[in-house]
Amino acid sequence: MFIEMHLIQNFAPSNLNRDDTNAPKDCDFGGFRRARISSQCLKRAVREAFRKTLTNIIPANNLAVRTKRLVQELSTKLEKTGKPTDQASLVAETVVKTIAKLKEKNLTDVLLFLGNDEINRMVSLCLENWETLEKLASNETPAKPEAASKKGKKDKDSSEAKDPIPKEITNGMLNLMDGGKAVDLALFGRMLASLPDKNIDAACQVAHAISTHKVNTEFDFFTAVDDIVTNSDDQGAGMLGTVEFNSACFYRYANIDLNQLKHNLSDDEDLTLKAIQAFVKASVKAIPTGKQNSMAAQNPPSFVLVVLRKSGLWSLANAFLKPVYVKQNSNDLATESVKKLTDYWAKLVNIYGDDEIIGKWFISLDLPENLNPTLSNAQSSSLNTLIDQIMGQITGNG
Repeated sequence: MFIEMHLIQNFAPSNLNRDDTNAPKDCDFGGFRRARISSQCLKRAVREAFRKTLTNIIPANNLAVRTKRLVQELSTKLEKTGKPTDQASLVAETVVKTIAKLKEKNLTDVLLFLGNDEINRMVSLCLENWETLEKLASNETPAKPEAASKKGKKDKDSSEAKDPIPKEITNGMLNLMDGGKAVDLALFGRMLASLPDKNIDAACQVAHAISTHKVNTEFDFFTAVDDIVTNSDDQGAGMLGTVEFNSACFYRYANIDLNQLKHNLSDDEDLTLKAIQAFVKASVKAIPTGKQNSMAAQNPPSFVLVVLRKSGLWSLANAFLKPVYVKQNSNDLATESVKKLTDYWAKLVNIYGDDEIIGKWFISLDLPENLNPTLSNAQSSSLNTLIDQIMGQITGNG
């Protein structure tokens, strides 16, 4: 089974997701310039919602972190068990080398996406093999320059020889990299070029959000006043500049392969159901953080349509190939976008049928007049009700 989410969300003037020039991201779609929010940005916002507002559904141990600072994280956790700081750092460095290359400041050469449970089990592995790892770490400590200069070539060569890390430790590190039942890792997947057998296929696809209408970037000229002025003749701004922004109504789309999700979570059915519930809620509540302190575009979606289907996937982005245009005395931009979305949905149902669709539910702030009958009896009274109805259908209690 698959779950699909279609959202219409209008943001006030903002710069939620910037490109390399600090301008709002955009793209060409249907021959017109559109505002865009990248899928990476949206997935990050969903993961932040998991960690900050949905811990009552998904506990921290069932979440993941993406970091280059695995040595630091392991070292900190080892210190909390009572291990000396210097030795904890050296041991952590030794075990991390079994799964990644280290660069300056003990940072891994790539971002590692690891479940919190995987990291905790790495700590346990270090503690179980502490004496061996401590000895290895001591042998790998480089000799001081002044001491090394006094040694002969033979001694230098022997000092560079390092005891190999026992296979049981190396294999132990690799074996525990199973995803750790981390919900966000199960949803969004993991790709490690150096360890391809530890890759995890994503259960979720997230599209770049695009504006339903054509958009132009605007510029905010700003000035900052110096609060401490020592000379009455010193007039003018202490700083000035420009910030680019836009205001756009976005169409957002995402889907989840429920079978893949359950597989990624080691066939834990209860956790899979919690992951679905959390993802739907987080997708609705998650808002990108770019330039929010100066823009405060905290605007929830105007329309959310969730579809449960046996197979086949429908993005409704082509509903907006022709940009939405708001005429004077007509509906607002969000309402017109909802109308175009639901009309396009009806066309797809008419041509391709709805045999694969198990259920559909929506919430809306303001329904357009004459809502297409293909969505009749699908309205939910609230987000919580919508989620309850979805979960009831999936578990057979709906």
